[in-house]
Amino acid sequence: EFRNRLDAVIQFAPLPPDVIARVVEKFVLQLEAQLVDRGVTFDLTPEAINWLVRNGYDEQYGARPLARVIQDNIKKPLADELLFGRLAKGGLVKIKVGADDKLVFDILESVAPIAPPSKGKKRDKKEEALAE
Repeated sequence: EFRNRLDAVIQFAPLPPDVIARVVEKFVLQLEAQLVDRGVTFDLTPEAINWLVRNGYDEQYGARPLARVIQDNIKKPLADELLFGRLAKGGLVKIKVGADDKLVFDILESVAPIAPPSKGKKRDKKEEALAE
């Protein structure tokens, strides 16, 4: 019934690049939150953010293609490294734009896995003894 009451079309102006950059940061923060349990952190260079803005924004569709661009160019390569590569034990990834205008990953492997934050879990006696 609500749809039947709508009688106007609202026109939206194209989003400026600085707004798209904030959308990129939002997606990146969500991805970082997903990876914290695996001990993985990453850093996007300003050039990489600009690359995502250029390739993930369409004037007709807005920022909708951005999720797919991030999926194809960041999430999938990171997943491969997490499962089968150098990020299996955690680490730091610096994402930048390479000479061929594609995203490049510089991976600094973690010497020891980064412990995920404790979520209110009680320590057992062994952990308490190690902490002392």
